Amino acid sequence: MIEIRWHGRGGQGAKTASLLLADVAFNTGKFIQGFPEYGPERMGAPITAYNRISDTPIRIHSNIYEPDYVVVVDDTLISAIDVTKGLKNDGALLINTSLNLEEIKKFFPNYFGKIYTIDASKISTECLGANFPNTALLSAVIKITNIMNKEQLEKNMLNSFKHKFAKKPDVIEPNMEAVRRAWEEVKGGN
Repeated sequence: MIEIRWHGRGGQGAKTASLLLADVAFNTGKFIQGFPEYGPERMGAPITAYNRISDTPIRIHSNIYEPDYVVVVDDTLISAIDVTKGLKNDGALLINTSLNLEEIKKFFPNYFGKIYTIDASKISTECLGANFPNTALLSAVIKITNIMNKEQLEKNMLNSFKHKFAKKPDVIEPNMEAVRRAWEEVKGGN
């Protein structure tokens, strides 16, 4: 079983990304969970969302305290909260940032697992004309977790987008471009 914790701010799409990841993984025959942690959050306040993905039925129904992967949607959170809390050293941290890997590593002197970076905000701004980094981050997290291969990702994302954007088909191809670019532009792993 793979457990993923998402950190973002209200309105940035962490919850949406975790639910979309659950949807896409479900379409490959996996057992899934995708859920946010609710509290008194408001637009811009830190929020947390979670995923569990498994080849066998999932019998755990709690928050994730020792994730295999952590995805940080907003890099301002890395100095505000401990995003690596409970993160397994054989797991990985994925951060949406314009900083390079060496700059990011300085924020985590006590974390010895893999760190990946992607400028998902730049990708989404260039592809979608707005800062909606969740689609690019979703592609990057699927690549680093090996939940599915690139072809499966593209097929499942296209099907999901056709359903989600049935009334706005003009946004499907820009979102698919963000998916493809993110797969290629994620960096790190050491």
